[in-house]
Amino acid sequence: MSSAKEWVLSPKYFNFPFPITLTMIHMGFSGVVAFLLVRVFKVVSPVKMTFEIYATCVIPISAFFASSLWFGNTAYLHISVAFIQMLKALMPVATFLMAVICGTDNLRCDVFLNMVLVSVGVVISSYGEIHFNVVGTVYQVTGIFAEALRLVLTQVLLQKKGLTLNPITSLYYIAPCSFMFLFIPWYFLEKPEMEVSQIQFNFWIFFSNAICALALNFSIFLVIGRTGAVTIRVAGVLKDWILIALSTVIFPESTITGLNIIGYAVALCGVVMYNYLKVKDVRASQLSAESIPERATKDWKLDKKSTDLYIPNNSNNIGGSGSASDSNVDEEAPLMPMIAAVSYRAKPA
Repeated sequence: MSSAKEWVLSPKYFNFPFPITLTMIHMGFSGVVAFLLVRVFKVVSPVKMTFEIYATCVIPISAFFASSLWFGNTAYLHISVAFIQMLKALMPVATFLMAVICGTDNLRCDVFLNMVLVSVGVVISSYGEIHFNVVGTVYQVTGIFAEALRLVLTQVLLQKKGLTLNPITSLYYIAPCSFMFLFIPWYFLEKPEMEVSQIQFNFWIFFSNAICALALNFSIFLVIGRTGAVTIRVAGVLKDWILIALSTVIFPESTITGLNIIGYAVALCGVVMYNYLKVKDVRASQLSAESIPERATKDWKLDKKSTDLYIPNNSNNIGGSGSASDSNVDEEAPLMPMIAAVSYRAKPA
């Protein structure tokens, strides 16, 4: 998808230097497809959306989503695909900082050191960039921080409201709102320039580009839903390496220097260490959640055995030689409801 956007936007190739227009085409197409799937073909059902949830959740998330796409796509006009992928190594740094600011994550020393390592690697990579452009770098970094804030807001706002959005319903609610946010800067920045410039418009090129954008959005949500954290993070690192390699082959101007590679390798080490810590935290939380029913069962059995030591004096079975079947029923009967109750309480954690 990055190569397709570079080819469309670059003046050296298709020469359509209007990133907001291209992003609006993507959002409009995604919104129309999502509307057809939800309202016409009834593939999925819409969630219960009130005005309060829409105003406090969907609108802010859509605003930052539109901003991240706008700034990120504008960067393709100034810097190469390879360098953009290297700058995207800053995403964990931006997400961590936004999470700490919003109070959804704690400032940990080990994670902070990883973020410093990633930042140093990106700085080295930027210093080694032959076609370094300050404007393009600022656009890309701004888009990265806007995307990080969108991710944190999605976690904070939607989880508090108890909403769960699948790929189709996410686009159904967010794409039209993002389109409207993009329309405002488009009207003042790109519309006047499009009226006076000779622009090319090929329906099949823009249609195929919009299909790629829609497929990318669906694939991201599907991968998150169907695979684990390890798969997602490893796939992300592998994707960046493939894009950097392909961009150097497809676009000759995407020249990579030795300092680029060294800096990106340093940043990548920090990203891998960060991913390892996050996956380790997820596994630890899952193990602790799964161990709650087991501990409750063990505690109950210990309590049950301790009560079995007491034999009433008026028992019909002298010496406490009770029936084995009765003992099994007594132990198993209250056990299942207890496990179910504990499991139910452990799920939100």
